[in-house]
Amino acid sequence: MGRGRLRIYLGAAPGVGKTVAMLDEAHRRLERGTDVVVGLVETHGRPHTAQLLDGLEVLPRRVVTHRGATVDEMDLDAVLTRRPAVALVDELAHTNAPGSRHEKRWQDIDELLDAGIDVISTVNIQHLESLNDAVESITGIVQRETVPDEVVRRAEQIELVDMSPEALRRRMAHGNVYRPEKVDAALANYFRVGNLSALRELALLWLADRVDEGMGRYRADHGIQSTWPTRERVVVALSGGAEGETLLRRGARIASRGAGGELLAVHVSRADGLAGPDLPRLAQQRRLTDELGGSFHTVSGDDLPDAVLDFARGVNASQVVIGSTRRARWSTLLSPSTTEEVIARSGDIDVHVVTHSFAAGRGWRVPAPGLPGRRVRLGYAAALIGPVLLTALLTLLPTDPGLPLTVPLYLLLAVLVALLGGIGPALVGAVSSSVLLNWFFTSPVGNLTIAEPVNAVALVVFVAVAAVVAFVVHRSARRAEAAIDAQQESAALAELTHTLLGSTGQLSLLLDRAVDMFGAEEAVVVRRASAEHAEEVVARSGEVGAGGALPASGDVARAEADDAHDLVLVGVRLPADRRRLLAAFATHAGAILQRQALQRSVGEATALARDSTARTALLSAVSHDLRTPLAGIKAAIGSLRSTEVIFSAEDEAELEAAIEESADRLDVLIGNLLDMSRLQAGALVASPRPVDLGEIVPAAVAGVGEPERVTWSLDPSARLVLADPGLLDRVIGNIVENAVRHQPRPGTVRVATSGLGDRVQVRVVDTGPGVPEDGRDRIFLPFQRYGDAPAGDGVGLGLAVARGLAEAMGGEVSAEQTPGGGLTMVVDLPSAAAVHDEGGS
Repeated sequence: MGRGRLRIYLGAAPGVGKTVAMLDEAHRRLERGTDVVVGLVETHGRPHTAQLLDGLEVLPRRVVTHRGATVDEMDLDAVLTRRPAVALVDELAHTNAPGSRHEKRWQDIDELLDAGIDVISTVNIQHLESLNDAVESITGIVQRETVPDEVVRRAEQIELVDMSPEALRRRMAHGNVYRPEKVDAALANYFRVGNLSALRELALLWLADRVDEGMGRYRADHGIQSTWPTRERVVVALSGGAEGETLLRRGARIASRGAGGELLAVHVSRADGLAGPDLPRLAQQRRLTDELGGSFHTVSGDDLPDAVLDFARGVNASQVVIGSTRRARWSTLLSPSTTEEVIARSGDIDVHVVTHSFAAGRGWRVPAPGLPGRRVRLGYAAALIGPVLLTALLTLLPTDPGLPLTVPLYLLLAVLVALLGGIGPALVGAVSSSVLLNWFFTSPVGNLTIAEPVNAVALVVFVAVAAVVAFVVHRSARRAEAAIDAQQESAALAELTHTLLGSTGQLSLLLDRAVDMFGAEEAVVVRRASAEHAEEVVARSGEVGAGGALPASGDVARAEADDAHDLVLVGVRLPADRRRLLAAFATHAGAILQRQALQRSVGEATALARDSTARTALLSAVSHDLRTPLAGIKAAIGSLRSTEVIFSAEDEAELEAAIEESADRLDVLIGNLLDMSRLQAGALVASPRPVDLGEIVPAAVAGVGEPERVTWSLDPSARLVLADPGLLDRVIGNIVENAVRHQPRPGTVRVATSGLGDRVQVRVVDTGPGVPEDGRDRIFLPFQRYGDAPAGDGVGLGLAVARGLAEAMGGEVSAEQTPGGGLTMVVDLPSAAAVHDEGGS
């Protein structure tokens, strides 16, 4: 038994007729003899929809009670037991009531499909997960119920139930969608014409993409390589040159002429990695592609025309935009240009050739870098001297070597000259060698006249072979130079990246490496001048700070780091072949600047959020905790001043005690608030000195609300600590007060001291509810009530203040579990006895 098939009716909005279409399909299948049951269909009180249920088997629903309300859900087990051929399950994105087997209805449907049952369902476009944020921006309403796109994509059939916005609004006005009392509000809000038009477009485009995916699978399965122009896709071929922006804008205009047009930019990088584009320019073209609504792609290949056309056929593109060649016209006579090759191989793809200011004959084209000048000069010298020396050597031989030996020797000399100086010296050497061959070794000797035609052909072939070999050798030498440069650049960038990853001062390290790499006097990052400010140095090599200005004169090399900054090398004249490496360094610098800006933003946002949370918690706590004792004081004083009631002496004493207790609570609260504010501001100054715990602990215990519930004992060897007496009293008092609040009656809280090396620990032990291990750090956060005070009592500062005050004295406060249950607070302080012993010794 195979998996069942899923069919989905997709709509742009409620009321377009999805459920009606589903029920019509059920009746058609039932008439053909198919076993169809209704697992769950929502009629929403619409009479026409309810009528379509007549004649269909409807399974009873499962009733779920949640928070006092009853909810009807599909009885999944009943459908599985009934096992029909087709089950109707409405509202694919629905969230099931708590306690159901699955959280979502689409998961119920998935189980039905696994059981071999075909399912027909419905869903609106706003419930698709990928479009949730888009729908919210259009309608202003957050859709709580969503379904993963992949669930809908797996459907065997997706049928769009479409309706124009005007028709849907008329249907609503007639009361066919919502009850009359809801119609006006719906038409004025969610069901506005603009909203419905946008949702309809989303539904059409989403379904069009799914159809396009299906067509792509079909073409791949059937090996179809030709283009099917179902949608106007325009591929713009980018070389990384300056003409790229012109090509992108022209491609965008072509794509916009057809409905659903799509712009795709493709850059072909060489597979050998020896040649590369201008990286900042290519990044700028990538940004422009995004702004034009297109997508940017990079493919690898040595054959540029084939790579571009393979990509175009792979995306089923109908048109390719390419720039006119930048090669000189004479060079195209020797080999066709990339543009000509794309046209020749395009087949059924239209090719648009766009002219630009950098095309051949329309601007100065910088020649490709050749070999170093010193090698070229040596090559010319060898081309002039080498043939003369070889001729002298051959003429001194006792016998005539003959052309079969002489010609290969001169050819070998041309190859050696090509290796040394490139194609120019090689051609000079070949011509001079041919003249010497003709004069000294071709009959008649001593004359440039050639008697035998075969010798003339041999000399022409010699020059041609020498030229071809020289060209190949020259090209190989240039490729070798490029390979060495690329290897050096890659090694430098790899080392730089590896070094930066483990460094804290990344920008200064990068600038120092730039100085070493390029031999500059200084490397700086500058903020470009604008209308608001002049050019400003933000970072310098070899310095932590910044500031200052660039030298007014001298050699500088500059590359763009980001939209606002440049990387500048001072005191160096950079050759063209090193500009690409400088651009890579600048890109690294831009990334570091962006990361630093993000880190500052995160830090500022975190601080603002922390301050906001603290203020909110403080206001919430103060609004209750300060008002409660104030209200108690006011009520007691009001009672004492009242002339309507005569209180006995005992009642007056009780009211006075209440006033005193409330005032004490206010004093503690205000003291903690002030201490916390000083701690957070860093304004608290502790003055540690030797203190006897025998004086601090009894006083701190006596200050709690119920001192009779606290017992204490001090280890004679662990009495002297190094602390601030006033702060230590607050620390122990806050911790003991917290423990008393959580200690079940009639139990008591125990305070004990013990020595541990050069430290003294004060332990406050209770047997209350305790705190889980993962929550013990949170109880020390400001304004936390968990583990600090019962709900509604105290601003949650007791333990936070205790830890802060202890740390200000060089101590620590931590929490441990009490054996048998409860919480033990440990105050760890330096031992004054140990300090005294060290000083005495």
